[in-house]
Amino acid sequence: MTQSLHGHGHLHLHSGTVWQGEGHETAEQVLVSDGVITAVGAEVTARLTGLSEQERERVQSVDLEGGFLMPAFGDGHAHPLFGGLEGAGPAVRACTSVEQIVEEVRHYAEEHPELPWILGASYDGSLAPEGLFDARWLDEAVSDRPVALRAWDYHTVWCNSSALEVAGITAQTPDPELGEIPRHPDGRPWGTLREWGAIDLVMQHCPPRDTDTLVDALRRASRYFLEHGVSWVQDAWVEPENLEAYLAAAEQDALEIRYNLAFYADPRHIDHQLEDFAAQRVRVQAAGHPHLTANTVKFFADGVIENETGALLQPYCSGLHDHGMTVWEGDSLAHAAAAVDALGFQIHIHAIGDAAVRQALDAIEHAVSVNGPRDRRPVIAHAQLVDEQDLPRFSSLGVIPCMQPLWAQPDALMTVLQVPRLGTERSDQQYRMRTLRDDGAALAFGSDWPCSSGAPLEGVAVAVSRQTEDGEPDQGWTPQERLDLGVSLDAYSTAVAHQGFTDLHEHPWGRIRPGAAADLVWLAQDPRGLTAPGLRSLPVRATFVGGRAHLHPTD
Repeated sequence: MTQSLHGHGHLHLHSGTVWQGEGHETAEQVLVSDGVITAVGAEVTARLTGLSEQERERVQSVDLEGGFLMPAFGDGHAHPLFGGLEGAGPAVRACTSVEQIVEEVRHYAEEHPELPWILGASYDGSLAPEGLFDARWLDEAVSDRPVALRAWDYHTVWCNSSALEVAGITAQTPDPELGEIPRHPDGRPWGTLREWGAIDLVMQHCPPRDTDTLVDALRRASRYFLEHGVSWVQDAWVEPENLEAYLAAAEQDALEIRYNLAFYADPRHIDHQLEDFAAQRVRVQAAGHPHLTANTVKFFADGVIENETGALLQPYCSGLHDHGMTVWEGDSLAHAAAAVDALGFQIHIHAIGDAAVRQALDAIEHAVSVNGPRDRRPVIAHAQLVDEQDLPRFSSLGVIPCMQPLWAQPDALMTVLQVPRLGTERSDQQYRMRTLRDDGAALAFGSDWPCSSGAPLEGVAVAVSRQTEDGEPDQGWTPQERLDLGVSLDAYSTAVAHQGFTDLHEHPWGRIRPGAAADLVWLAQDPRGLTAPGLRSLPVRATFVGGRAHLHPTD
């Protein structure tokens, strides 16, 4: 739990290192007045001296105790509702074996006999060979009602036999559009469903989550991000029922951090979605909550490497799925992106494989050529594999690569599910963060939480080391792509604020300077002297959102 200091009156933060960003001078104190930074460094003393006696009584002193104050972290690509909902089902996230998952599902089902479905997330897809999980394993835990669990990648669902039966999925069921039903050699479905075309076959039968449950999930998500120093999040997948939850949370003043919504564009329904997007944006604007905007539209260009649905220029090593899955055929993504851009929305495209990245860049280039120049700040999220000739296009087109630094390590997901599919040569071309930034791209970071940890400092630790938590490999994986610490901190703060157009607000956040909103994070010590293990464990003492301090207890 966090404790709060109100953001009214004056906050004097002092006796620490105030970091104003890579390449900027540091200071020792900051003055915040009614949620806005009014002075930094020596100017603070002069401002305090000039206050009236009555105003001095309103000054709250915060001793930073030698800690480190910097712009609050932002998350350029996450899924807050998904993450919040993980607390409303069986706790499979920490399970390290199939047996543990099955036992946790059994225990949860026994404790909740009233639930018609058992829904949960998110399990480790590397725990079964080739990521294939058998429905019969879940049948051992629950056989009297459907079970559906999402994998860490959120592109995969594992079902029991009851769920497959409800969905009518049999050996004769063809693979749906934009989805795959993996099968045993005799044609029986495994119980593992890949991508939303297949996942929807099951999930459309689930009872919908009520609004109160979704609002509670947003509360949990907000607390989670606050605990990790995050004040602004790009929700990168919002459907109509999710919008209702955000609007209800805004009405209940339950949004403790700032959210920008990205409406999900579906190639199967885009024709009527365009009008809906505009109307939904108007509803968010009418709500008038200072922590809620809806300026973005999200596209999927492909799936993920571990499912062999990431779209590649050259085929997978196994050849099972050849070049992967292209979500938008032909030039349909380019036309849809131009239509969204014409409505004034920011384009945000999920692109994992090098073919998907090229298609995304082509789509953005088309939108620019059709609609003319403007400040659009398009985003390509993930950019896991980028062809050499496409690297400079990020900078030339003004595309922000919003990348997930935590993924740039040889963990089980990489070594068990991705490297065998890509081969060593292509694997070593993944997550070229330093190359993109050196080419002039405005690199920003996101977590993709809950697909991976939403703790920025864990991502920063990998960005500077390219090592696992165990310190492997010794010099880092593809060490030429390691980033300097200051660059990494900027990518998780100021750069995300730029992605979110926060500089266009009356009181922008993402910088520590007079006139900026006081969105700040207080770390227990200066991270610039720490190695990767120290960064991972560095405590967040407080997160400030518009001057309101959420203090985190320390041992």
